[in-house]
Amino acid sequence: MNEHRREILDMLATGKITSDEADRLLAALDKGQSLGAVPAADTSSKPRPKYLRVLVEAEEDKDGPVKVNVRVPMQLLRAGVRLASLIPAQARDHVNEALHEKGMVFDLNQIKPENLEELVEQLNDLTVHVDGGKNKVRVFCE
Repeated sequence: MNEHRREILDMLATGKITSDEADRLLAALDKGQSLGAVPAADTSSKPRPKYLRVLVEAEEDKDGPVKVNVRVPMQLLRAGVRLASLIPAQARDHVNEALHEKGMVFDLNQIKPENLEELVEQLNDLTVHVDGGKNKVRVFCE
């Protein structure tokens, strides 16, 4: 039994809503779930990304070519956003100032857990290729 259905039944049991209201809410919930199943089938052709990848191949140095392969789990990004919300406001302001001094226009106050899934969805379409002669950088989701 899903969470919303249980909440409706709990409200009915405690007398907060009538049985007719509960019936209408359950019907709307069932209708919403059946409608929600159609878009979910459409998105299955492109699975949700599990990792953010950064690949770098740089010019050779004295030890040979430099290669970097970073694979960051999306769950780590989710956890980081949740942890960022625990940073005290004064500390966030100091971090924002330091970022601005380094030329990064970024505001930690704008990162909210409720907006994270939209960000992850947008990352799904992210692909960056930088080819500078012998140096190559690729950023993408997989």
